[in-house]
Amino acid sequence: MNFSRLLKTTSALTSRWLCSGRFQSTSAAAQKLVDVSVDSKTGVSIVSLNRKPVNSLSLELFKEFCGVMDDLESEKVRGMILKSSCDNVFSSGLDITELYPHPDEDRFHAFWLWFQETWIKLYGSSFPTVAFINGHAPAGGCVLAISCEYRIMLPYYKIGLNEAPVGIVAPDWVVNSLKSVLASRKAEQLLTSGRLLDTQEAFDIGLIDKIVNNEEEALARSEEFFSTFDNVPKLARALTKQQVRKNEISKLIKNRSNDAKLFLNHILRPETQKIIGSYFKSLKDRKK
Repeated sequence: MNFSRLLKTTSALTSRWLCSGRFQSTSAAAQKLVDVSVDSKTGVSIVSLNRKPVNSLSLELFKEFCGVMDDLESEKVRGMILKSSCDNVFSSGLDITELYPHPDEDRFHAFWLWFQETWIKLYGSSFPTVAFINGHAPAGGCVLAISCEYRIMLPYYKIGLNEAPVGIVAPDWVVNSLKSVLASRKAEQLLTSGRLLDTQEAFDIGLIDKIVNNEEEALARSEEFFSTFDNVPKLARALTKQQVRKNEISKLIKNRSNDAKLFLNHILRPETQKIIGSYFKSLKDRKK
């Protein structure tokens, strides 16, 4: 079985297995956590994260996002721009209530598998992807951004993988995503320090590709990126992209359950829960 077929088969089986359990999708009447529109001028799909106030990444958001990605794949879209509907935040990262205090193991297992599935679908998509980082993008927000092929960011925001200071160890597939964008030494420095970079710093080291001042400019720079593929056959482009990214994706596909188990064991350690609890308290204090 070739890699493209393996990717589709694994994703379909995973979605079927997860949906058969206790964690069903939110009802159609509920507010959409992910909005989709099409730019009338370019035909590009714009996917907006819409879990207010800060797009914290929950089980339900991951499931909805994966459904959107499946739809875009079936529609063979020209390209996708990923952005936020929330003010000043692209995504604040994983919903901390999925990790603390002492998460329910069944829900956490589903949550983590859908996080993996989100990464697989975004990192391995057949169509070109742009992250328009129109707000702060720490931790999981940065993961979504670096899973896209091209990153455009507004000034004065922060981005980075700040898991370590919160007591969390980034999984192997997240580390490899960062190393696919940055040199290994620079990626290691960012991961171990957990430092968040401002827009200019992120541009200077190559974490983002363009700085823009508004959404109109972001759409124009995105179109420039998408147009570079107008004369490239879609299938050849998609298979080439997946060839470049297949090692990281195949590794996770073969190790998904163990990856979830390792992360859960780490999260449940008393010292980890204590650090996350302190961080959670600091977030609550800021809101007062």
